[in-house]
Amino acid sequence: MRSLFTETVRQQPHETAFTIFTVSQLNRVVRDLLEAGIPALWLEGEISNFRHHSNGHMYFTLKDEAAEIEAVMFADRNALLQFTPADGQKVIAFGQITLYERKGRYQITVYEMRPAGIGKLQLEFEKLKERLHSEGLFDARFKQPIPRFPERIGIVTSPEGAALRDILKILRERYPIVEVLLFPARVQGEGASVEIAAAIRAANRYALKIEKIDTLIVTRGGGSLEDLWAFNEEPVARAIFESSIPIISAVGHEVDITIADLVADVRAPTPTAAAQMAVPDKRELIELAHSARAQLEQLVSGRIENYLLRVEMLRRSRGLHRPVQLLREHDQTLDHASELLLRTMRERLARYHERWQGLVRHLESLNPASVLRRGFSVVESEAGQIVHSVEQVRVGERVKIRLHQGRLLSRVEAKEADHGEESPQN
Repeated sequence: MRSLFTETVRQQPHETAFTIFTVSQLNRVVRDLLEAGIPALWLEGEISNFRHHSNGHMYFTLKDEAAEIEAVMFADRNALLQFTPADGQKVIAFGQITLYERKGRYQITVYEMRPAGIGKLQLEFEKLKERLHSEGLFDARFKQPIPRFPERIGIVTSPEGAALRDILKILRERYPIVEVLLFPARVQGEGASVEIAAAIRAANRYALKIEKIDTLIVTRGGGSLEDLWAFNEEPVARAIFESSIPIISAVGHEVDITIADLVADVRAPTPTAAAQMAVPDKRELIELAHSARAQLEQLVSGRIENYLLRVEMLRRSRGLHRPVQLLREHDQTLDHASELLLRTMRERLARYHERWQGLVRHLESLNPASVLRRGFSVVESEAGQIVHSVEQVRVGERVKIRLHQGRLLSRVEAKEADHGEESPQN
Protein backbone atom coordinates (compact mmCIF):
# COMPACT_ATOMS: atom_id res chain seq x y z
CA MET A 1 0.00 0.00 0.00
CA ARG A 2 2.83 2.38 0.89
CA SER A 3 4.62 1.83 -2.43
CA LEU A 4 1.32 2.34 -4.29
CA PHE A 5 0.79 5.63 -2.47
CA THR A 6 4.35 6.74 -3.20
CA GLU A 7 4.11 5.98 -6.91
CA THR A 8 0.74 7.69 -7.16
CA VAL A 9 1.81 11.00 -5.68
CA ARG A 10 4.75 11.12 -8.05
CA GLN A 11 2.47 11.23 -11.08
CA GLN A 12 2.13 14.58 -12.93
CA PRO A 13 -1.30 16.24 -13.15
CA HIS A 14 -1.42 15.92 -16.99
CA GLU A 15 -0.96 12.13 -16.90
CA THR A 16 -4.15 10.26 -17.61
CA ALA A 17 -3.26 7.08 -15.65
CA PHE A 18 -3.63 7.70 -11.91
CA THR A 19 -4.98 5.94 -8.78
CA ILE A 20 -7.88 7.14 -6.72
CA PHE A 21 -7.69 6.31 -2.97
CA THR A 22 -10.53 5.74 -0.62
CA VAL A 23 -10.47 7.45 2.76
CA SER A 24 -9.84 4.10 4.46
CA GLN A 25 -6.89 3.39 2.18
CA LEU A 26 -5.41 6.81 2.85
CA ASN A 27 -5.76 6.48 6.61
CA ARG A 28 -4.16 3.03 6.49
CA VAL A 29 -1.20 4.41 4.54
CA VAL A 30 -0.85 7.31 6.98
CA ARG A 31 -1.00 4.90 9.90
CA ASP A 32 1.77 2.76 8.38
CA LEU A 33 3.88 5.83 7.80
CA LEU A 34 3.45 7.01 11.38
CA GLU A 35 4.22 3.67 12.98
CA ALA A 36 7.21 3.01 10.72
CA GLY A 37 8.62 6.50 10.89
CA ILE A 38 8.26 7.24 14.61
CA PRO A 39 9.52 4.61 17.07
CA ALA A 40 7.90 4.02 20.46
CA LEU A 41 8.69 6.92 22.80
CA TRP A 42 8.12 8.49 26.21
CA LEU A 43 5.70 11.42 26.21
CA GLU A 44 5.01 13.83 29.06
CA GLY A 45 1.71 15.62 29.48
CA GLU A 46 -1.33 16.37 31.61
CA ILE A 47 -4.37 14.08 31.57
CA SER A 48 -7.71 15.55 30.54
CA ASN A 49 -11.05 14.11 29.38
CA PHE A 50 -10.21 10.86 31.17
CA ARG A 51 -12.70 7.99 30.62
CA HIS A 52 -12.37 4.43 31.93
CA HIS A 53 -14.67 2.46 29.65
CA SER A 54 -16.74 -0.50 30.86
CA ASN A 55 -14.68 -2.77 28.60
CA GLY A 56 -11.59 -1.85 30.64
CA HIS A 57 -9.91 0.45 28.12
CA MET A 58 -8.84 3.96 29.13
CA TYR A 59 -9.33 6.96 26.85
CA PHE A 60 -7.88 10.39 27.59
CA THR A 61 -6.05 13.38 26.22
CA LEU A 62 -2.44 14.33 26.95
CA LYS A 63 -1.78 18.05 26.71
CA ASP A 64 0.69 20.77 27.58
CA GLU A 65 0.43 24.54 27.35
CA ALA A 66 0.36 24.57 23.54
CA ALA A 67 -0.92 21.27 22.17
CA GLU A 68 -2.70 18.02 22.87
CA ILE A 69 -2.90 14.45 21.58
CA GLU A 70 -5.51 11.74 22.00
CA ALA A 71 -4.40 8.65 23.95
CA VAL A 72 -5.71 5.14 24.53
CA MET A 73 -4.48 2.53 27.00
CA PHE A 74 -6.02 -0.88 26.51
CA ALA A 75 -7.20 -3.05 29.40
CA ASP A 76 -4.36 -5.60 29.23
CA ARG A 77 -1.89 -2.73 29.74
CA ASN A 78 -3.67 -0.50 32.26
CA ALA A 79 -4.23 -3.51 34.55
CA LEU A 80 -0.53 -3.16 35.47
CA LEU A 81 -0.76 0.50 36.53
CA GLN A 82 0.53 1.29 40.03
CA PHE A 83 -1.71 4.39 40.35
CA THR A 84 -5.18 5.59 39.37
CA PRO A 85 -5.09 8.16 36.54
CA ALA A 86 -7.25 11.27 36.86
CA ASP A 87 -7.84 14.56 35.08
CA GLY A 88 -5.22 17.18 35.79
CA GLN A 89 -2.57 14.61 36.68
CA LYS A 90 0.81 15.00 35.02
CA VAL A 91 2.19 11.74 33.69
CA ILE A 92 4.83 10.28 31.44
CA ALA A 93 3.52 7.69 29.01
CA PHE A 94 5.41 5.21 26.87
CA GLY A 95 3.72 4.18 23.65
CA GLN A 96 3.45 4.10 19.86
CA ILE A 97 2.25 6.99 17.71
CA THR A 98 -0.44 5.67 15.40
CA LEU A 99 -3.64 6.70 13.57
CA TYR A 100 -7.19 5.85 14.57
CA GLU A 101 -8.26 5.06 11.05
CA ARG A 102 -12.04 5.32 11.62
CA LYS A 103 -11.87 8.95 12.82
CA GLY A 104 -8.80 9.89 10.84
CA ARG A 105 -6.97 11.34 13.86
CA TYR A 106 -3.56 10.41 15.11
CA GLN A 107 -3.08 9.28 18.72
CA ILE A 108 -0.69 7.49 21.03
CA THR A 109 -1.34 3.91 22.10
CA VAL A 110 0.04 3.83 25.64
CA TYR A 111 1.87 0.71 26.86
CA GLU A 112 3.15 2.06 30.20
CA MET A 113 2.38 5.14 32.27
CA ARG A 114 3.71 6.69 35.50
CA PRO A 115 3.15 9.88 37.47
CA ALA A 116 5.43 12.51 35.96
CA GLY A 117 7.58 13.38 38.99
CA ILE A 118 8.28 9.83 40.05
CA GLY A 119 8.32 8.61 36.50
CA LYS A 120 11.29 10.70 35.49
CA LEU A 121 13.23 9.61 38.52
CA GLN A 122 12.30 6.00 37.93
CA LEU A 123 13.57 6.23 34.37
CA GLU A 124 16.84 7.70 35.59
CA PHE A 125 17.04 4.95 38.21
CA GLU A 126 16.57 2.19 35.63
CA LYS A 127 19.06 3.76 33.25
CA LEU A 128 21.79 4.10 35.90
CA LYS A 129 20.99 0.67 37.29
CA GLU A 130 21.44 -0.93 33.87
CA ARG A 131 24.73 0.88 33.23
CA LEU A 132 26.26 0.07 36.62
CA HIS A 133 25.12 -3.53 36.33
CA SER A 134 26.88 -3.83 32.97
CA GLU A 135 30.06 -2.50 34.60
CA GLY A 136 29.90 -5.20 37.30
CA LEU A 137 29.26 -2.97 40.32
CA PHE A 138 26.56 -5.32 41.57
CA ASP A 139 28.56 -8.56 41.12
CA ALA A 140 28.62 -10.90 44.11
CA ARG A 141 32.35 -11.56 43.60
CA PHE A 142 33.11 -8.03 44.82
CA LYS A 143 31.03 -8.33 48.00
CA GLN A 144 33.00 -8.28 51.27
CA PRO A 145 31.94 -10.27 54.35
CA ILE A 146 30.75 -8.33 57.39
CA PRO A 147 33.00 -9.00 60.44
CA ARG A 148 31.21 -10.94 63.16
CA PHE A 149 32.85 -9.26 66.16
CA PRO A 150 33.69 -5.66 65.19
CA GLU A 151 35.71 -3.38 67.40
CA ARG A 152 34.78 -0.18 65.58
CA ILE A 153 31.82 0.79 63.38
CA GLY A 154 31.44 3.87 61.21
CA ILE A 155 28.08 5.44 60.35
CA VAL A 156 27.43 7.73 57.37
CA THR A 157 24.18 9.62 57.89
CA SER A 158 22.66 12.88 59.09
CA PRO A 159 23.44 13.69 62.75
CA GLU A 160 19.84 14.89 63.20
CA GLY A 161 18.14 11.89 61.63
CA ALA A 162 16.09 9.27 63.41
CA ALA A 163 18.16 6.56 61.69
CA LEU A 164 21.22 7.46 63.77
CA ARG A 165 19.28 7.33 67.04
CA ASP A 166 17.79 3.96 66.14
CA ILE A 167 21.17 2.49 65.24
CA LEU A 168 22.90 3.78 68.38
CA LYS A 169 20.10 2.39 70.54
CA ILE A 170 20.41 -1.08 69.02
CA LEU A 171 24.20 -1.05 69.23
CA ARG A 172 24.10 -0.13 72.94
CA GLU A 173 21.61 -2.88 73.66
CA ARG A 174 23.25 -5.63 71.64
CA TYR A 175 26.99 -4.93 71.79
CA PRO A 176 27.91 -2.01 74.06
CA ILE A 177 31.68 -2.59 73.78
CA VAL A 178 31.78 -1.54 70.12
CA GLU A 179 33.17 1.91 69.32
CA VAL A 180 31.04 4.07 67.00
CA LEU A 181 32.33 6.81 64.68
CA LEU A 182 29.97 9.22 62.91
CA PHE A 183 30.83 10.61 59.47
CA PRO A 184 28.07 13.23 59.00
CA ALA A 185 26.46 14.02 55.67
CA ARG A 186 23.22 15.45 54.38
CA VAL A 187 21.03 12.61 53.15
CA GLN A 188 18.44 14.59 51.22
CA GLY A 189 18.32 17.48 48.80
CA GLU A 190 20.62 19.04 46.24
CA GLY A 191 24.26 18.01 46.69
CA ALA A 192 23.48 15.33 49.28
CA SER A 193 24.94 12.56 47.11
CA VAL A 194 28.28 14.40 46.94
CA GLU A 195 28.36 14.74 50.73
CA ILE A 196 27.50 11.06 51.24
CA ALA A 197 30.24 9.99 48.84
CA ALA A 198 32.74 12.30 50.56
CA ALA A 199 31.81 10.89 53.99
CA ILE A 200 32.36 7.32 52.75
CA ARG A 201 35.79 8.24 51.42
CA ALA A 202 36.60 10.09 54.65
CA ALA A 203 35.81 6.93 56.62
CA ASN A 204 38.16 4.94 54.39
CA ARG A 205 40.97 7.48 54.87
CA TYR A 206 40.44 7.32 58.62
CA ALA A 207 40.63 3.52 58.54
CA LEU A 208 43.79 3.64 56.45
CA LYS A 209 45.71 6.32 58.34
CA ILE A 210 44.41 6.34 61.93
CA GLU A 211 42.68 3.15 63.07
CA LYS A 212 40.77 0.31 61.53
CA ILE A 213 37.02 0.53 60.94
CA ASP A 214 35.48 -2.93 60.72
CA THR A 215 32.09 -2.04 59.23
CA LEU A 216 30.54 1.07 57.69
CA ILE A 217 26.77 1.65 57.79
CA VAL A 218 25.40 4.02 55.13
CA THR A 219 21.85 4.91 56.11
CA ARG A 220 18.85 7.19 56.35
CA GLY A 221 15.23 6.77 57.40
CA GLY A 222 12.19 6.33 55.20
CA GLY A 223 10.77 8.83 52.74
CA SER A 224 9.47 9.32 49.23
CA LEU A 225 11.46 8.41 46.14
CA GLU A 226 12.55 12.05 45.89
CA ASP A 227 13.70 12.01 49.53
CA LEU A 228 15.82 8.90 48.96
CA TRP A 229 17.13 10.00 45.60
CA ALA A 230 20.64 10.92 46.81
CA PHE A 231 21.27 7.19 47.32
CA ASN A 232 20.37 6.54 43.68
CA GLU A 233 23.06 8.79 42.27
CA GLU A 234 26.32 7.67 40.73
CA PRO A 235 28.77 9.39 43.13
CA VAL A 236 27.39 7.37 46.05
CA ALA A 237 27.47 4.12 44.04
CA ARG A 238 31.11 4.70 43.04
CA ALA A 239 32.18 5.55 46.60
CA ILE A 240 30.52 2.42 47.99
CA PHE A 241 32.09 0.20 45.31
CA GLU A 242 35.57 1.64 45.94
CA SER A 243 35.34 1.30 49.74
CA SER A 244 37.82 -1.07 51.39
CA ILE A 245 35.56 -1.15 54.46
CA PRO A 246 32.63 -3.58 54.22
CA ILE A 247 29.43 -1.53 53.84
CA ILE A 248 25.89 -2.20 55.02
CA SER A 249 23.35 -0.08 53.17
CA ALA A 250 20.11 0.72 55.04
CA VAL A 251 18.09 3.29 53.13
CA GLY A 252 14.38 3.86 53.76
CA HIS A 253 11.95 1.06 54.49
CA GLU A 254 11.97 -2.57 53.48
CA VAL A 255 10.17 -1.90 50.17
CA ASP A 256 12.67 0.77 49.12
CA ILE A 257 15.50 -0.50 46.90
CA THR A 258 18.20 2.00 45.98
CA ILE A 259 21.34 1.87 43.85
CA ALA A 260 23.31 2.09 47.10
CA ASP A 261 21.62 -1.11 48.30
CA LEU A 262 22.61 -2.94 45.12
CA VAL A 263 26.27 -1.88 45.26
CA ALA A 264 26.76 -2.35 49.02
CA ASP A 265 28.20 -5.56 50.43
CA VAL A 266 24.99 -6.18 52.39
CA ARG A 267 21.57 -4.55 52.14
CA ALA A 268 19.53 -4.08 55.33
CA PRO A 269 15.80 -3.37 55.01
CA THR A 270 15.90 -0.72 57.77
CA PRO A 271 18.48 1.16 59.86
CA THR A 272 17.51 -0.98 62.87
CA ALA A 273 18.15 -4.14 60.87
CA ALA A 274 21.54 -2.74 59.80
CA ALA A 275 22.58 -2.35 63.43
CA GLN A 276 21.45 -5.92 64.13
CA MET A 277 23.50 -7.19 61.20
CA ALA A 278 26.58 -5.21 62.19
CA VAL A 279 27.05 -6.61 65.71
CA PRO A 280 26.25 -9.80 67.61
CA ASP A 281 23.73 -9.83 70.45
CA LYS A 282 25.40 -9.86 73.86
CA ARG A 283 22.60 -12.09 75.16
CA GLU A 284 23.37 -14.65 72.49
CA LEU A 285 27.08 -14.37 73.32
CA ILE A 286 26.35 -14.92 77.02
CA GLU A 287 24.27 -17.97 76.17
CA LEU A 288 27.03 -19.18 73.90
CA ALA A 289 29.60 -18.65 76.67
CA HIS A 290 27.41 -20.57 79.15
CA SER A 291 27.01 -23.38 76.65
CA ALA A 292 30.76 -23.45 75.99
CA ARG A 293 31.43 -23.44 79.74
CA ALA A 294 29.05 -26.37 80.27
CA GLN A 295 30.72 -28.30 77.47
CA LEU A 296 34.15 -27.52 78.90
CA GLU A 297 33.09 -28.58 82.39
CA GLN A 298 31.69 -31.80 80.99
CA LEU A 299 34.89 -32.44 79.09
CA VAL A 300 37.11 -31.72 82.12
CA SER A 301 34.88 -33.82 84.37
CA GLY A 302 35.13 -36.72 81.95
CA ARG A 303 38.90 -36.41 81.81
CA ILE A 304 39.15 -36.31 85.61
CA GLU A 305 36.94 -39.40 85.95
CA ASN A 306 39.07 -41.19 83.40
CA TYR A 307 42.28 -40.30 85.26
CA LEU A 308 40.74 -41.33 88.60
CA LEU A 309 39.83 -44.69 87.11
CA ARG A 310 43.36 -45.17 85.85
CA VAL A 311 44.81 -44.24 89.24
CA GLU A 312 42.50 -46.74 90.94
CA MET A 313 43.57 -49.45 88.52
CA LEU A 314 47.20 -48.66 89.23
CA ARG A 315 46.55 -48.63 92.94
CA ARG A 316 45.09 -52.11 92.77
CA SER A 317 47.79 -53.41 90.45
CA ARG A 318 50.35 -55.99 91.63
CA GLY A 319 53.18 -53.53 91.07
CA LEU A 320 51.97 -51.04 93.62
CA HIS A 321 50.41 -53.63 95.93
CA ARG A 322 53.71 -55.60 96.50
CA PRO A 323 56.54 -53.22 95.55
CA VAL A 324 59.11 -54.59 98.05
CA GLN A 325 58.57 -58.17 96.99
CA LEU A 326 58.90 -57.18 93.35
CA LEU A 327 62.16 -55.39 94.07
CA ARG A 328 63.49 -58.47 95.88
CA GLU A 329 62.49 -60.69 93.01
CA HIS A 330 64.31 -58.37 90.64
CA ASP A 331 67.40 -58.41 92.94
CA GLN A 332 67.35 -62.20 92.96
CA THR A 333 67.08 -62.31 89.21
CA LEU A 334 70.00 -59.88 89.01
CA ASP A 335 72.11 -62.08 91.34
CA HIS A 336 71.48 -65.15 89.22
CA ALA A 337 72.41 -63.24 86.12
CA SER A 338 75.62 -61.96 87.77
CA GLU A 339 76.64 -65.48 88.88
CA LEU A 340 75.98 -66.84 85.43
CA LEU A 341 78.05 -64.06 83.88
CA LEU A 342 80.99 -64.68 86.26
CA ARG A 343 80.89 -68.43 85.73
CA THR A 344 80.85 -68.02 82.00
CA MET A 345 83.75 -65.56 82.12
CA ARG A 346 85.83 -67.90 84.34
CA GLU A 347 85.24 -70.87 82.05
CA ARG A 348 86.27 -68.86 79.03
CA LEU A 349 89.39 -67.53 80.80
CA ALA A 350 90.36 -71.09 81.81
CA ARG A 351 90.04 -72.29 78.24
CA TYR A 352 92.08 -69.35 76.96
CA HIS A 353 94.76 -69.97 79.67
CA GLU A 354 95.02 -73.64 78.75
CA ARG A 355 95.44 -72.79 75.11
CA TRP A 356 98.07 -70.23 76.01
CA GLN A 357 100.09 -72.71 78.04
CA GLY A 358 100.00 -75.20 75.19
CA LEU A 359 101.35 -72.60 72.84
CA VAL A 360 104.11 -71.68 75.31
CA ARG A 361 105.17 -75.34 75.66
CA HIS A 362 105.23 -75.71 71.92
CA LEU A 363 107.34 -72.59 71.50
CA GLU A 364 109.64 -73.75 74.31
CA SER A 365 110.23 -77.04 72.59
CA LEU A 366 111.34 -75.18 69.51
CA ASN A 367 113.81 -72.98 71.44
CA PRO A 368 117.51 -73.92 70.64
CA ALA A 369 118.50 -73.18 74.24
CA SER A 370 116.20 -75.89 75.44
CA VAL A 371 117.87 -78.37 73.11
CA LEU A 372 121.29 -77.39 74.45
CA ARG A 373 120.10 -77.89 78.01
CA ARG A 374 119.30 -81.49 77.16
CA GLY A 375 122.98 -82.15 76.33
CA PHE A 376 123.10 -81.30 72.70
CA SER A 377 125.66 -78.88 71.20
CA VAL A 378 126.04 -76.82 68.07
CA VAL A 379 129.20 -76.90 65.90
CA GLU A 380 130.20 -73.84 63.93
CA SER A 381 132.92 -73.56 61.28
CA GLU A 382 135.57 -70.89 61.32
CA ALA A 383 133.33 -68.99 58.93
CA GLY A 384 130.57 -69.02 61.56
CA GLN A 385 128.28 -71.45 59.72
CA ILE A 386 126.39 -74.18 61.52
CA VAL A 387 127.91 -77.55 60.67
CA HIS A 388 125.32 -80.11 59.72
CA SER A 389 127.61 -82.59 57.96
CA VAL A 390 131.24 -83.77 58.10
CA GLU A 391 131.50 -82.68 54.52
CA GLN A 392 131.38 -79.04 55.64
CA VAL A 393 134.82 -79.17 57.49
CA ARG A 394 138.29 -80.40 56.78
CA VAL A 395 140.65 -82.37 59.01
CA GLY A 396 142.82 -79.95 60.90
CA GLU A 397 140.26 -77.16 60.60
CA ARG A 398 139.38 -75.35 63.78
CA VAL A 399 135.68 -75.36 64.86
CA LYS A 400 133.62 -73.85 67.70
CA ILE A 401 131.40 -76.05 69.80
CA ARG A 402 128.52 -74.24 71.53
CA LEU A 403 127.35 -75.92 74.71
CA HIS A 404 124.50 -75.12 77.10
CA GLN A 405 127.04 -73.17 79.09
CA GLY A 406 130.03 -71.80 77.21
CA ARG A 407 131.95 -72.72 74.05
CA LEU A 408 134.82 -75.03 73.09
CA LEU A 409 137.52 -74.27 70.54
CA SER A 410 138.62 -77.57 68.84
CA ARG A 411 140.54 -78.83 65.85
CA VAL A 412 139.26 -81.60 63.62
CA GLU A 413 141.56 -84.61 63.95
CA ALA A 414 139.58 -87.01 61.85
CA LYS A 415 136.10 -87.37 60.26
CA GLU A 416 133.82 -90.36 60.46
CA ALA A 417 130.71 -90.96 58.43
CA ASP A 418 127.49 -92.28 60.00
CA HIS A 419 128.34 -95.89 58.96
CA GLY A 420 131.52 -95.78 61.11
CA GLU A 421 134.10 -95.66 58.38
CA GLU A 422 136.74 -92.97 58.49
CA SER A 423 136.30 -90.31 56.01
CA PRO A 424 139.22 -89.69 53.75
CA GLN A 425 141.39 -86.75 54.57
CA ASN A 426 141.19 -83.75 52.47
